[in-house]
Amino acid sequence: MSDLQARFDEAVAQSKTLPERPDNLTLLRIYALFKQGTEGDVTGSRPGAMDFVARAKFDAWGMLKGQSKEAVQQEYVNLIGSLKK
Repeated sequence: MSDLQARFDEAVAQSKTLPERPDNLTLLRIYALFKQGTEGDVTGSRPGAMDFVARAKFDAWGMLKGQSKEAVQQEYVNLIGSLKK
């Protein structure tokens, strides 16, 4: 396992024990970075307009399309690190 992958896995664990709940935009960013860093580009159809949460998640993930796994995993590690303080 690479050093980055180990730090990413640790950040995922730490994300569940943050001192404060992040705001909704930050939560969407965490979700999108996690999905891009573990699954790659978003697939499937965009959820309907009435499914606000699923649509927001899909759109946030879609904004990262084309970014490398390594780049988003590093950004995830950095974001979670900044939220722990």
